[in-house]
Amino acid sequence: MLPEFVYWNPDPVIFHVLWFTIRWYALCWAAALLLGYFNMGRLFRHQGIPDEVFSPLFVYCFLGVLIGARLGHCLFYEPGYYLSHITEMLLPIRRIAGAWRLVGYEGLSSHGGIFGMLFAIWLYSRRTGVNILRVLDDMGLATPLSAACIRMGNLFNSEIVGYPTEMPWGFVFAANGEDFARHPAQLYESLFYVLVFIVGLLIYRHGRNKERVGTGFFFGWCLTAIFAFRILIEFIKVDQVDAEAGMLLNIGQLLSIPFLAVGLYCMLGGKYCLRYAENPKAPKYKPLSNKKK
Repeated sequence: MLPEFVYWNPDPVIFHVLWFTIRWYALCWAAALLLGYFNMGRLFRHQGIPDEVFSPLFVYCFLGVLIGARLGHCLFYEPGYYLSHITEMLLPIRRIAGAWRLVGYEGLSSHGGIFGMLFAIWLYSRRTGVNILRVLDDMGLATPLSAACIRMGNLFNSEIVGYPTEMPWGFVFAANGEDFARHPAQLYESLFYVLVFIVGLLIYRHGRNKERVGTGFFFGWCLTAIFAFRILIEFIKVDQVDAEAGMLLNIGQLLSIPFLAVGLYCMLGGKYCLRYAENPKAPKYKPLSNKKK
């Protein structure tokens, strides 16, 4: 007879190498970055953008996402603590029992990561001359799969959990010292992001929709789908910090509203999207032919 709930108690550590610890969370982040790089590379090559133009994008986005995600968590969720512990905000260390310990970055915000990524893309676009809306649209197509990987990392860490449930797919997060089931909110998000990735590619490959790359449409699709779902899923999540107790909308939902608004604006073809899409200074790359020569 199958158990009523899913008993979830994985070791967050995969293995140790000397003093270095490899964790599932770090592996999921690495997979997210590599998948994003691979998918972006395929899109850029299909659109005829040279590899030497694409190559710097990874470094820009890696630093932008990491710095933005870290600062976002510290400043959005726990500003009172981290503004008085600047060292712990910037470095992966914490003072424990009077001694500094290497603990990794305990807290990364997806909203902060997106802010950091957008700033990095702006810098990259200024340097390379690639139309910023083209980069954002390709990001909108490629990154939902990366977001799915990051939420799987949260699942392995038994963090960002949902409210208690009696549903048979509920997870008992034993690592948190619990013996009752909760909604696996991280898994819900991960599966939905995979769906956003698949739907986005299907739209891209249908008819003449490839011509929408560079208009902001696919960037808007990504933001609209992900943050509309994020607002909804937060209603079944446990508060991440004490400051959210009693709030009508929690911090994650409040931060999601501007992203949702921008997403809808881009999908509907706002005038600023049209202005940047028609930028005459943007280089005109000829898409690669699918036909074999």
